[in-house]
Amino acid sequence: MKIERAEAVSVKIPLKFAFETSYGRQTERETVLVKLESEGLTGWGEAAVSECPDYCYETPPVSLLVLEKYVFPRVVGKSFETPEDLAAEIGAITGYPFSRTGVESAFIDLYCKSIGEPIHRWLGGSRTLIPAGVSLGIEDDQGVLFDRIRWALDEGYQRIKLKVKPGRDVGVLSGVRESFEDINLMVDANSCYTISDLSLLEAISKFNLIMIEQPLGPQDLADHAELQKRIRTHVCLDESIRGIEDLRAAVALGSCRIVNVKFGRVGGLLAGRELARECLRNGIAVWTGGMLETGIGRAHNLALASLAEFSLPGDVSASDRYWEEDIIEPAVIMEDGHIELSEKPGIGYEVVTKRIEAFTTARTSM
Repeated sequence: MKIERAEAVSVKIPLKFAFETSYGRQTERETVLVKLESEGLTGWGEAAVSECPDYCYETPPVSLLVLEKYVFPRVVGKSFETPEDLAAEIGAITGYPFSRTGVESAFIDLYCKSIGEPIHRWLGGSRTLIPAGVSLGIEDDQGVLFDRIRWALDEGYQRIKLKVKPGRDVGVLSGVRESFEDINLMVDANSCYTISDLSLLEAISKFNLIMIEQPLGPQDLADHAELQKRIRTHVCLDESIRGIEDLRAAVALGSCRIVNVKFGRVGGLLAGRELARECLRNGIAVWTGGMLETGIGRAHNLALASLAEFSLPGDVSASDRYWEEDIIEPAVIMEDGHIELSEKPGIGYEVVTKRIEAFTTARTSM
């Protein structure tokens, strides 16, 4: 397939309600959408970058620049027989995994539409009902948090993830366990603790948690290994695992028992699939994390979650978890704790360009 045109737009979309992590509080989501055109077909992807260089160094302005100057020139006007061919071409660019993911996933959507196959089938997915978990942000008002948890349970989400940070951890978890004794619960620290907080992390681990996600710094595999030796709760790594090499180092050190595979963080759906397979070979459980994506990124994430290697409910919430109105039709819907995958070609949803235009703040094209 010859890529005839590429476009990337930065969009800023209001969240349904504020979402706070140890990185800060968000009331809107700024992300980058990528569109590729070929032979009358359009493919969509999302570079789910960070608004600030905290979770990752890629921000919307950085991503637009990288796409314009370095990624688009490698693909526009060129032909690629398979997504693997395109991935190899843009893989020569060092770093910028989210930006490269936006282009790779847009091409995968385009390619699958050309062969009349949904992405999850092309990836080798083995299921069409995806178990759904939900991520809930930090709330100063515990009553608000409890209302969010009740809503999630009433909706049928199979696992609750709570964001935590120093001062909003043990006390919050104690209250949650008193009111919701038997729920499937995990916490995500987004790297806000250090090994000097060992006693605090030991206290956090006593609340019957499925896992503690990324408690320490992204490069701190050695201290994660020390922490995992000291607590029975499974340590899950997110920011620390940028690819196969990081995973192998974590396995060798004993730094974790679970990995959160965000395909944008590791450079695309193909890299995410290979990382999940490597986890399975090493006895590491995997699940799919979310980045507050729009429906475009969520559709790709759901396709990845269809793979048999993903054994735990991921952050694959329905559209109404974050948005009053998503930019795809139909909206992503969850029923009985699962999201059913579409059998339509590509991402399986129609992108509503008028809604994208209403939220667009910047763009580049080639």
